[in-house]
Amino acid sequence: MREAVGINIKKSKSYSTTDVASQVLARVEEIRKRLPAGTTIDVVKNSGVNVENSVRNVQEALVEGALLTVLVVFLFLNSWRSTVITGLALPVSVLASFIAVWVLGFKLETMSLLGLSLAIGILIDDAIVVRENIVRHVEMGKDHYTAAREGTDEIGLAVAATTFSILAVFVPIAFMPGVGGQWFKPFALTIACSVLVSLFVSFSLDPMLSAYWPDPHREEHEKSFITKALDRFNAWFDRLAIRYKRVIAWALDHRLAVVTIAVGTFVFALAMPAIKIGNRTLVGVSFFPADDNAEFNVKVETPPGSNLDYTRLKTEEVIRIIAGHKDLVRYSMSSLGTEGSSAVDMANIYVKMIPKLDRNVSVEAFTTTLRDELVQVGGAAISVYATDWGGGRKQVQIELRSADGDKLAVASERALAAVQGVANAVDLGLSSKGQKPELNVELDRGLAGSLGITVGQVAQSLRPAFAGIDAGDWQDPSGEMRDVVVRLAPEARRRAQDLRQLPLVVPGANGGAPTTLPLGQVATIENGVGPAVINHLDRDRVVNVEFNVAGRSVGEVTNDAQAAIAALNLGPDIRITLGAEAQQQNEVFGQIFLALGTALMLMYLILVMQFGSFLDPLAIMLSLPLSLIGVMLSLALTNNTINLMSLIGVILLMGIVAKNAILLIDFAKWAREKQGMSLRESLIEAGAIRLRPILMTTFALIAGMLPVALGRGEGAQFRSPLGIAVIGGVITSTLLTLVAIPTFYEILDQMRSGLARRLGLGVTQKTAEHRVPDSLSPAAGD
Repeated sequence: MREAVGINIKKSKSYSTTDVASQVLARVEEIRKRLPAGTTIDVVKNSGVNVENSVRNVQEALVEGALLTVLVVFLFLNSWRSTVITGLALPVSVLASFIAVWVLGFKLETMSLLGLSLAIGILIDDAIVVRENIVRHVEMGKDHYTAAREGTDEIGLAVAATTFSILAVFVPIAFMPGVGGQWFKPFALTIACSVLVSLFVSFSLDPMLSAYWPDPHREEHEKSFITKALDRFNAWFDRLAIRYKRVIAWALDHRLAVVTIAVGTFVFALAMPAIKIGNRTLVGVSFFPADDNAEFNVKVETPPGSNLDYTRLKTEEVIRIIAGHKDLVRYSMSSLGTEGSSAVDMANIYVKMIPKLDRNVSVEAFTTTLRDELVQVGGAAISVYATDWGGGRKQVQIELRSADGDKLAVASERALAAVQGVANAVDLGLSSKGQKPELNVELDRGLAGSLGITVGQVAQSLRPAFAGIDAGDWQDPSGEMRDVVVRLAPEARRRAQDLRQLPLVVPGANGGAPTTLPLGQVATIENGVGPAVINHLDRDRVVNVEFNVAGRSVGEVTNDAQAAIAALNLGPDIRITLGAEAQQQNEVFGQIFLALGTALMLMYLILVMQFGSFLDPLAIMLSLPLSLIGVMLSLALTNNTINLMSLIGVILLMGIVAKNAILLIDFAKWAREKQGMSLRESLIEAGAIRLRPILMTTFALIAGMLPVALGRGEGAQFRSPLGIAVIGGVITSTLLTLVAIPTFYEILDQMRSGLARRLGLGVTQKTAEHRVPDSLSPAAGD
């Protein structure tokens, strides 16, 4: 262990962390060259490295997701030209998004790049659907120009509806107030701009290239083995589409079973966060996901009144235990006293671990083990912080507030004892830091007043004993000027009886010469204890019961702790509220759900305008809840929680899962109105025709999300729940949508027809039951 002087450098607002860090490192190199022999300067902590790691991980996820997405397109379309035409939507949309990021004043930082990496699976969706429909028209025998025009026209409404639905979700999210808005604005607007560009590309560049750069016809013997293998895959897929017709027919014949399954999965998904197995719920709730940046902090708090040497001794004990894990720890740095304060009973230890890829133990697992080992350090309260998201605060603060300080002190001790019995609550403590030794000086006001002594004079008499008084300056032998402060020696101010002898100046009678008398003659001086820290909130005294969480989600442990405190019945004088991360979680989650509700209403209105119906969009909107069961199951299976990142995934899902329902219902309406099919026939035909683009876009989205879900590299674990939630939600929503949405649409359509007949309005739908005369049917291509 070596003593050192630490320098903390913080960037100013609106400046880049990485830019500031690089400039600081350059200055450090210059200083290192001028240091005297035996003196070194080292960089202990560099937040710029964490930011660079995060950005690099997102960039890698973006590139990997794009390659996997293009591979899915090639697998289904079996044409490198189709793959190029479709894949061009990615670079064009991404490059256009850079312009939007610049115009909006954002930077290519973690959240804007994360938005692009998540949009990869969405950006190509429009191009996939348009290109697949053009290829289908070519296979019907049309020339490439006609197929490009009619195929784009046929699918245009569905593509526009899906894009505008995504915009309806992300634009309100971007303008959330408070902390949530700061988080989501660059993320949401980046996605919105890129998706809008992809719509333009799919309606312009893709049809143009499809018309003038067609796939050449090749005989069977001219095809490569890859093409022949993909031909067999596509033939199998066509047979699958035919079999899928029977699935839709079964669903339409068993509507009650389908509705029961759909409603049951939705209800079970909502209940999973409340269903307990032992002391754990199926899916926990927390503000931030677990992260691994190869660093953590340890705080050491010695009893109030401890001196610097005692705090140093306990800190060294902790460091020796940490240093014993040489296979996991690179180095540690300790600093005595809290930042911005002269408190000597606190110390902070920053620990840097070896890189994530070089160890098999996560930061969270190691800190849990370390807590058990640090129990052997007596005479100090030790807290371990696996992440630095709370800015040095513990994850949960339950605030006890009252105007009565004595009642508050008793209630806080009882609350602390109750929370100590809650499983997985660790590093417990009170914000009052316990009781601290103090001297109580009570002035005999009657006697003091008769002698002309004021409270201020008593305070001045105590000042030399503790704070000291300035006595001028002094030039030392080296010529340096020193400030001189006079203060009583420590042994002369330890006991109350010694302080009673302090001289107190008393004004003389009738302007006579002043005299002195012992302080003890006009005041009672006693040793006592009092709170080390006194905090106020909204004019009330407040004491926080503080703790971290390990082994369970923050939401679960917080609920158990609140229940334990509520069972104490502390009385009407004590108010209980939440603070720290739990308070921020409730605030941000509330803002997210409010913005999401607004977004869903906007989505419905857009679909009403697109489809010209108030009822058809309801069938589409019913596809949204079908994704929740996949979100919950995927989070539960991967031991993740409902947190800020997984909620971003839910927001993303609300914008994209409606796509499948839009494709199905749009084609069913087209088949009824243009080809005069019956309702049942149109739904079955829609399923067979739209199965390929639905599964193509689904697999493309999953491929784009895989790099994010895997969470490789330092800092990437923080984003992993987002990808996991999206993949799980897309899988279940696709499977359930393919079965449930035709059923829901048939039920709603029959309800509309029945209501129209009861009201005597008649049925205006142009279907096989009310076929359009051939003489009035539009000509082909119109």
